[in-house]
Order: sequence, then structure tokens, then C-alpha cells
Amino acid sequence: MHQEEPLQEGSHPLQHDLVSLSPRQKRCFHQFFEAQVLRRPDTVAIVSEEGQLTYRELNSRSNQLAHVLHKLAVGPDTLVGICMERSLEQIIGILGILKAGGAYVPLDPLYPQERLAFILADAQVPIILTQQRFANTLSGQNATILCLDSDWPQSIHERDDDPVSAVTADHLAYVIYTSGSTGTPKGTMITHNALVSYAATACSAYALVPGDRVLQFASINFDASVEEIACSLVSGATLVLRTPAMLDALRGFLHLCNRWAITVQSLPTAYWHELTRSIATEFLPLPSSLRLTIIGGEKAHSEFAIRWQQYASQQAQLINSYGPTETTVVATIQYVENVPADPLQEVPIGQPLSHTQIYLLDQHYQPVSNGTPGEIYIGGTALARGYLKRPDLTAARFLPNPFSHEHGTRLYKTGDLARYRADGVLEFLGRVDLQVKIRGYRIEPGEIETTLLRHPNIQDAVVVARERPRPSAPTRFEQGAESNEPEQHLIAYIVPAQKHELDSTVLRSYLIERLPAYMIPSAFVFLEALPVSPGGKLDRQRLPAPDWSRPTLAAAFSPPRSPFEEMLAEIWSTILGIAPVGIHDNFFELGGHSLAATRMIAAVRHHFHCEIT
Repeated sequence: MHQEEPLQEGSHPLQHDLVSLSPRQKRCFHQFFEAQVLRRPDTVAIVSEEGQLTYRELNSRSNQLAHVLHKLAVGPDTLVGICMERSLEQIIGILGILKAGGAYVPLDPLYPQERLAFILADAQVPIILTQQRFANTLSGQNATILCLDSDWPQSIHERDDDPVSAVTADHLAYVIYTSGSTGTPKGTMITHNALVSYAATACSAYALVPGDRVLQFASINFDASVEEIACSLVSGATLVLRTPAMLDALRGFLHLCNRWAITVQSLPTAYWHELTRSIATEFLPLPSSLRLTIIGGEKAHSEFAIRWQQYASQQAQLINSYGPTETTVVATIQYVENVPADPLQEVPIGQPLSHTQIYLLDQHYQPVSNGTPGEIYIGGTALARGYLKRPDLTAARFLPNPFSHEHGTRLYKTGDLARYRADGVLEFLGRVDLQVKIRGYRIEPGEIETTLLRHPNIQDAVVVARERPRPSAPTRFEQGAESNEPEQHLIAYIVPAQKHELDSTVLRSYLIERLPAYMIPSAFVFLEALPVSPGGKLDRQRLPAPDWSRPTLAAAFSPPRSPFEEMLAEIWSTILGIAPVGIHDNFFELGGHSLAATRMIAAVRHHFHCEIT
């Protein structure tokens, strides 16, 4: 049996491994993983439906890939695309890129071709790791395509020892693209030093140990995946990859988490809202193994924190987290069980992690007093290098730190507003600019506007987020379907070009070909002109409320034909806040989304006692 090395009291395995690495290596992420391989080679590192790999096996296969990438001239700061579904090969790909000295660039295979083409052209990746079913989609790119599911192991017969590269702490580990206010996505460059600084602190804050089984929930196109993958693999835990079917129904999600003995899960706040609602209304049990749930991505509503404390807090701890991609995943955390359940107060975002400094500043860059709103500026060792090929934007958002005497330290200007509460914790208040969060997705409306303005029949366009009002009269299907918290939706206001007629169906199809699904507006409002102030600027306050009734769809309205169809239509209407609903309507074209679909499935189960996918 492998004998664990003794740790000093109060230390964490990752902090212990820091000491064993040389100064040149000790800040590179893959070196921490390799330290875990030496400590526990036969521990299962990763589990999926297709099988599992021990730390030794995962290291061996990622080493083979790294040697192949070396032969393809991958080295420090070489960007390598990875366009894959969640799988063992995806994790091997990430590690192989890092071990070769390169940095990975996530490419969502579900993104529209136009968006993928932009990212690939902007990043200029020389190599793309993918799976065979996506190879044709990427074949037109000026890059070497390597399919890890079909090219392995037939064409990869490399040595499997740890490769040696010239990569250092200051070199890039990954570049993640986020929505851009100027109309195009922007790549955020994260170094090994930033990644390791975050991982070391997070592993300690979450008390991750080799016995943990961490659910890999998020897409690698979002930095929440870094929390799951990096923290698991450097702490000696087991990473468990979720399946697409897990999200069909919350009951099934909890069942699989229980079957897989998940101990730690990191969930988007919007998904946690739905999970908490189901736990409370359907009395669904949490997995008996679960000890920690981490949420983040948007405001956590207090009513759900209260429900969680009533139904789940005795078993599983809850942490509310906050942090922009530019500061490496998470900057502040709040242990929610330590917060009094007060429906009149927002769930706070807590206090900074030990590698991070938080400053609340006014418009003159001066600190604000307690209780006064200020913009969040973040300092510390986990700041991004900046934005890829965007020195102007980098200079505008990453500023010299006036509060530090250390040369070269910076602050990231987040654009987020917060204040210190009387109990000393941070409360998130909103944005100082137009950026919005919709179900945890960070969206710059300017990117949607720019895409709309490329349409030849559109003269002007503006996109805003608005709350959809709840129906004034409750329906017989409220139980299991209702959503009391305000829900933000994207609304596009369109001024057609002269003598041109447009409808929402045409524009929705146009945007679907160019933008991710989460950036498609729920409603389109057509105006003769955008309202302006006396000074000639857009007057957002005068933008009319959208008509929340049934939008124009490709399919003509067909009313329900039976009592059963009437009941289903009423459930849809309750969830979507739209009437009437026809039997041939598309749930998503009516403004629905994946979380609303989960709510709909729960309502059907509650009222009809049947399961649907």
C-alpha cells in the first residue's frame, strides 16, 4: 500500500507539494499535478461514463501527447485550441498542452461557425485538439487538426516520461474568450502563476483532500471549469465528469451525484436556485456523500439561501463565490451558513481569498467608507496578463496599484459595484456599465448590437436586460413551476432600414448563426427611431416595455385540442409568462432556456406523475 507522507498540523497537501518543487518549477500548474502522481499514482484521478484513469495513467497519456506537441513546435506561450466535448480525452488534452509548455484555448463545438472562426483567427492557433465528429467543422482552418479519440493510440507511440519545457510561471496557461463590449469576443490571458496562486488558496478554503470526489459540471469554455479541474487534480482528489443527460431533470442529477458519491460540487447560481427550489418543494434528498456546494456567476437570492439553510445546511456547506475571469475564477467567498437568514438582504459575496486584495473606490480612485457603494478593484497574484492583442483594453482595465509599494503590481477595474456591510462582508450591488449577467453568462450587449447592425436591413439597434413581470393572477399550476425571483431577459430594440420589414423569427435565425444561444434576445421590439435625450444621446429610460405576449413564430398558432394539451400549455404559460401557447410552439423560441425547461419538467412530474426527458 502506498504510504502517505506526514503533513504538518494545519497544512494542506498542495502547500506541502510547493516545498518539494524547485524554484523554477514551483509555480507551474502541471508540476503540482505531477507531484500528486508521485504521491498517489494508483488513486483514480478522473472518472467518466467511458471509463476512468488513475493519476499514473492520466500522467502517462498526457505526457505522450505533450511529446507529440513538442514535435509540432508547441512551447511557451504557444496557443493550442481544444474543441472537444467533456471526456477523458478533453482532460488529457488540457494537461498535454500545459506539459508541452503551451496554453489551451477552449473552443465550444456548439458555437456558431462565425464565432469559432473569429476566435481561431484572433488566437492564430497552429494546432487544434478535437474529436473526430468535429474534424470536418474545423477542417477549413489554417491549423493542424489532431483528433484524440481516433488518432489515439494508433498514431501516438511516444515516450511517456514527464517532458521538459522552458515554460515558467510567467507563461500562459490558458486563454478564455468572453463577450466583448466593442462587438467581438476578447481573449483573457491567464498565466501559470495566476492559476497556481488561485488553486493553492482555493484548495485550502474548500478543504479539498484526496478522498474528495469533485463534480466537473462547467464547460471548459467558462473559467468555472478551472476551479473544478485544477483544484481536483492538484489536491489528489477524483474528478467526476458529468454527462449531458444529467441536466435533463434535477431528480436525475441528484440521483447520479449520489450514485457517484460526489462530495464537492460547483454550480452556477441560477442552477442552484432551481436545485434549491426542487429540494424544498419536491423534498428531494441531497446525495449522502455531499459535503460542499460552491455557487457563483450572479447574485444569489436570499429566499433560496433561507430554503437551503432549512433543508440542506445540516449536511452540506454552502459557499457563495465571486470573481471575474480576469482575476482567475474566484476572488471572494462567503460561507453562507454564517450569514443570518434575512429575506431583506442579498447574500453577500464575502471577503477576499488570501492571495487577493479588494479595494472599493470612487470615481476619483479614492477608497469609500463602509456602507458606501464603490467600484470593485482587485489586486493580487492571480490577475490576468491582460487581453490577447488588445493593449488598449488591457491598459484601460489593468491599472498600476497606487496602494502598493511593490513595483509592477496592478489592479483590475471590474466595473462591479459593492459595499461593505456592517458585519464587514462585501455585498454585490450591480454594474457601473452596461455589462449584464443572464443565468450566470457574462454578456456585453454591445456585441449583440454590433452583430445586429451588420444585418443589411437594420438601421439602428440597442440591446438591454429587463425583468419579465410575473403573471398577476396565480394559475392552478404554480406549484413546481413558479419562479418568484426576478428573471432578467435580453431585449433587442430594432430600427429597420427604410422601407424594410423585419420580424423576430428572421432576426432570431440570423443571430443563432452568429452568436451563442445564451446571447439570443428573448424579445424583439421594432421602433421607428430610438428615443434620445435633449442632448442627443440614447435615452434608455424611454425604451418601451416589450410585449410579453406570444412572439411571432415560424409556426402558426394552433390551440390545444384536449384537456391534457390545455394543461400542458398552461404549465408552459406559467413558466414563460407568455400567453397563448400553441401545441406546435418551440419552448426556446418562446423565450425558454435550459433552466426553465428543468422547471417545466419538474412541474409535469408534480402534476402528472410522469417523467419526461
